[in-house]
Amino acid sequence: MKASAPDASLREQLLELLSSRHAHLDFEQSIKDLPAALRGAKPPGVEHSLWELVEHLRLGQSDILEFSRDPAHVSPAWPEGYWPPSAAPPGDAVWEESVAAFGADLQAMGELIADPAADLLRPFPHGKGQTLLREALLLADHNAYHLGQIVQLRRLLGAWPPAGV
Repeated sequence: MKASAPDASLREQLLELLSSRHAHLDFEQSIKDLPAALRGAKPPGVEHSLWELVEHLRLGQSDILEFSRDPAHVSPAWPEGYWPPSAAPPGDAVWEESVAAFGADLQAMGELIADPAADLLRPFPHGKGQTLLREALLLADHNAYHLGQIVQLRRLLGAWPPAGV
């Protein structure tokens, strides 16, 4: 997707930050070839499983997206609304739904950022000074942090690197 506006260069940089592999891997790479049996595994001393991290990424990203596009959005309660109730997904279908929803929400955020009618710098009337630019940077930072945790956990579990990474 391409941005076309006076601030097109900034929009393009934000889109690259959210979706590319320049400084770090992307979401798809982080979970590529992950054995289903490891989704709920937690080695000693590790706080979150791969499922918890994936679902936390999805929940956090969804909240940031909805806050950015819906003035009536109400964020979940912290912290329980941002983490799944179990260390392992209840089944393969739930895992696949979470992964697909993450991708769809990332695409939706990209479309919002690319939209020249969306002012990157105007504070949201429903926030406390937040802007679309701030939310895009927050999302990129949050995703990068937890993708790094996924890679580290996969290394601890002996499941890194996947083929082709």
